[in-house]
Amino acid sequence: MKRTRRKNRKERGVALMVTFGLMMVITVAATSYIDRATVSIRLARRNTLEAQTTQLCDAGIQSVLLSLWRPFKQSQMFTDLDTQLAGATELAPKSAQSSELTGVGKFAAGVIKYWQPAGDNYGRMVVIRVIGWVDRNGNNIADADEPRKTVDVVSEFRLARSRVFDYTYFINNFGWMEGFNQNNLIVNGDMRSNGNFSFISGTGTVNGSVVASVNDKLVPGAAGIINTTPYKQSNASYTTTYNNGSTPFRTRMRQVYDPAKHGAVGSAQFNEWRDYLFQSDASIAGNRIFGAALEDSSGSKAWVNTGGTPTTTMLDPRPTDEIVMPDLRDFGSVGDSPDPAGKRFARTKAYTDDKPTFLDGSANPNYSGNAGSQNNLNADGSPNVDYKGAYLDVWDSTLNSGAGGYKRVTVDGVSTGSQLLVGTDSRPIRIHGPVAINGDVAIAGTIQGQGTIYTSRNVHIIASVKYKNPPDFTGNDINATMQAAEKKDFLGLAASGSVIMGNTTTFGFYPLNYMSPPFTKPRLDENGNTIPAFNAYDTDAWGIKKYQSLLEFDPATKAAYKSVAASGVNQVDAILYTNFVGGGNVGTSGGGMTLNGTIISRDEAIVTWSLPIRMNYDVRVREREVTQQPLIDLDLPRSPTILKSSWQDKGFYGN
Repeated sequence: MKRTRRKNRKERGVALMVTFGLMMVITVAATSYIDRATVSIRLARRNTLEAQTTQLCDAGIQSVLLSLWRPFKQSQMFTDLDTQLAGATELAPKSAQSSELTGVGKFAAGVIKYWQPAGDNYGRMVVIRVIGWVDRNGNNIADADEPRKTVDVVSEFRLARSRVFDYTYFINNFGWMEGFNQNNLIVNGDMRSNGNFSFISGTGTVNGSVVASVNDKLVPGAAGIINTTPYKQSNASYTTTYNNGSTPFRTRMRQVYDPAKHGAVGSAQFNEWRDYLFQSDASIAGNRIFGAALEDSSGSKAWVNTGGTPTTTMLDPRPTDEIVMPDLRDFGSVGDSPDPAGKRFARTKAYTDDKPTFLDGSANPNYSGNAGSQNNLNADGSPNVDYKGAYLDVWDSTLNSGAGGYKRVTVDGVSTGSQLLVGTDSRPIRIHGPVAINGDVAIAGTIQGQGTIYTSRNVHIIASVKYKNPPDFTGNDINATMQAAEKKDFLGLAASGSVIMGNTTTFGFYPLNYMSPPFTKPRLDENGNTIPAFNAYDTDAWGIKKYQSLLEFDPATKAAYKSVAASGVNQVDAILYTNFVGGGNVGTSGGGMTLNGTIISRDEAIVTWSLPIRMNYDVRVREREVTQQPLIDLDLPRSPTILKSSWQDKGFYGN
């Protein structure tokens, strides 16, 4: 049998101490765990509260921005913002907004600072402060013991160069081309519509991108679809056409991309000129499309269609978006004082040429710093062509005892009445800067200089309009080519009403059918209000039908108007911009029609009576990626934009 040994007193004490020690370790561990768990719970709760208040702050910022953006987008001027936000401070915020996100909390926000950057007439800076809090006691006040966050956001409201000028054809509606084939419609440039784009009964040849976008403000709304795949030349075919000396207007076509001339994709030289080139095979370069693509609500696709079966390749599945079109409704008054930030008449009066030199380093004779550019007239009373301000000159055969001479038809760039402008190769219309006409302009013939004619009603192109010194985009050195092109003639025609082509005294079913309902459609404004469809037959505030010209009824001009218009429109060298319809009759005397520039309108209703139709994009109007400036600035209409430049978190409080 086994004998059990009795523990002595010392051994029992050691066992007790060990047991007690283990219990202490367990207790400490448990306490530590509970403490850590409590901290984790508190931290999680704090993080949740901070996320809630951040959400509230973002909602407050968006509420204020939206309240400012909608009227700014509609007016496209800073007048209302300047009035509404002047004097904003932390103690006296402007445009205050407050609301509640159910189940989250409340916010209060307002503008605490507003200013115009020095020397910048196209921008305004806005500082918005917002407090988001969890209102535990429901008193609508952010009490000291309630979770809250404060954020300041700096945003820039801007009238930026509009993207509509990136296209040779831009329609703020349904885009359409009907009755063409690949040989009688040749578009060398990009085309875009803020709606569907349809090629009907043939497609023509489009050596550029075609873009459509969703637009729920049209009636009916547009899904943003391109209905078919147009013809397009390959790089090799385009080069053959471009190099063929018999190709009409070949010097006005875009160059085809050549890495030896324009730099490898991604290089600095490539980035400077990429938007001035034709590239048939589209790809993604620098996170955006390079080359001719089909872009609509289904994404952006490269395509090939040289006459066989079309093929497409998806480049980017993201849908396109609508481009905001500038608005020219409000010219102000011809009596307005000069103001570079004012309405059209005021801005024209304030204009001075601030470019000292051209790209090649040569001096600009119209630069405002030159001694010879200060006076509007020369010592003998004749117009000074080197004048720094805006002006418009025409030849008047009655001056100088019948010998004739140039007459300046604007004062400080403004004409108080309509103007009939007719130029010849030897006596061209002369322009400099943005001039503004109160009424209509009817224009024909040769133009010399660089500038934009703004009209408070219509622009009527009653016969061909041609540059005396046109640009030539050919050449092996694109830098030298563009330096030369920068000095050549360049015209913008911008109408608060419509741009009408052809002899309006003979208009009938064509083209008026396309300028009136049901072909034209109503649309919705930013607030959902219906804007009626354009109707050319309506009588406007000037007392005549919308498509007609004031100059065809004026006894002093009606005979000359009708006589000049009889020759028809076969060529237009200009950037055309209209607040309403771009339309009319072209090619009525045979020979088709060529547009060297762009047409930008809300509705398009051009009827051609002969073929072919050619469109060549004038790359000088496009903003270059590197400089963010076009080659020539014509002071064209601008579009409203908003940029959020910073988010400053000023701290979170609460548990």
